[in-house]
Amino acid sequence: MNTTSETLPKGSDGNYEFTINYSERELACRVEKKDDILQVHIDNNIDATLQIEPDGTLHQTAGNTLPGSNIEFIKKHVLGHHV
Repeated sequence: MNTTSETLPKGSDGNYEFTINYSERELACRVEKKDDILQVHIDNNIDATLQIEPDGTLHQTAGNTLPGSNIEFIKKHVLGHHV
């Protein structure tokens, strides 16, 4: 069963799905959160790993380089933090 961000409390482990603006296009984004790691998959061809730091910031540790604006958008949707 897929769980979307609408049914999970913000910050919970699980899968989140939403659209994201990447390179001036609206693309499907799926984020798998487990503990302090976010596995990001955008449009089935862009993958990145983000780590949640103790202060709540996200740090990219692997994968395709994501713009800072996309990282902040993901943070807001998955963790509920406002930009």
